[in-house]
Amino acid sequence: MDTTEPIRLTKLAKRAGCAAKHPPGFLLPLLGMLPPITDPNVLVGSATADDAAIYKLSPDLALVLTTDFFTPIVDAPRDFGRVAAANALSDVYAMGGKPTAALSIVGFPDSLPAAVLGEILAGASAVAAEAGIAIVGGHTIKSEEPIFGLAVVGTVHPDRVLSNAGAKPGDVLVLTKPLGLGIISTAAKNDQDTRGAIADAIRVMTTLNRTAAEVLTQFEVHALTDVTGFGLLGHLRNVTAASGVTAEVFASRVPVLDAAREYVKAGIAPGGTRANAKFLADWVEFAPEVPPEEQLLLCDAQTSGGLLAAVPVAVADEVIRALNAAGALASANVGWITGPGRGTIRVRHGAAIQKGP
Repeated sequence: MDTTEPIRLTKLAKRAGCAAKHPPGFLLPLLGMLPPITDPNVLVGSATADDAAIYKLSPDLALVLTTDFFTPIVDAPRDFGRVAAANALSDVYAMGGKPTAALSIVGFPDSLPAAVLGEILAGASAVAAEAGIAIVGGHTIKSEEPIFGLAVVGTVHPDRVLSNAGAKPGDVLVLTKPLGLGIISTAAKNDQDTRGAIADAIRVMTTLNRTAAEVLTQFEVHALTDVTGFGLLGHLRNVTAASGVTAEVFASRVPVLDAAREYVKAGIAPGGTRANAKFLADWVEFAPEVPPEEQLLLCDAQTSGGLLAAVPVAVADEVIRALNAAGALASANVGWITGPGRGTIRVRHGAAIQKGP
């Protein structure tokens, strides 16, 4: 009888998934030191910390260019590949684009059987096929921890690019997946997932943002981003700062996986989530009625989270109905753009959302 213990990939990584990203307080100053991009064909570069770069090839065609990789967020190799692929593809959807092809990025320890990498690649290939593309090559190096992700190329019409820099006062903020993925995956990694919530988290993380993006691109959308390692408030801060606006979020309206609420009250949260909260202290004002655990949930480092869209108030209800009809995992009106400003965000608990500046 084989008594070999199954390999748990998360036990081989110090940090899991997008929580392994350097926090925005580390990254953004470095981006500001880069020389300005002068090529007029670069429609979106690094200046606004957007999800992907956009390069114009012709009046009717632009490339969407992105890469995303990380250490294991889940234990099963095939699931790791699935989550990593869905996460990388999300950057293309967040720009209003359509994925075309992908390359794999691999760091793999000598201590693991090659079959483990085969499972990771198989999982990623299955999700890529679901997105209608192939993984056409890649690059592999030896590393102390398993690392996997994709470099993805997509296409978009230059006039239909959706960036994080166009939010306008009065816009409604719509979120398409629940939060709590970082907290739940940390609980699982630390053997504290008493509710077995990692299965539901994997379902969320492996769900492509394709359907939500297809719905959103049927409407007027002023700004779009996906919610990953910087958390809901961190990615919203990128939107507000790039757009020169301020925002208000209503915590009671933000969808959260139930287990994450329980776990965060017990003190469970990844280091990346806590780093996000520290960075956002200069940008976010929490009303007194928002408890600390709710604040941390809104900063939770997501992996393969949902899309966050700023849409005109006139179409917001219709957008939410369309997302529901298409089977989106969530379709929540979580806040609004309150006016012009330097990018600050106020978080209240209240259930009612004002419409209009």
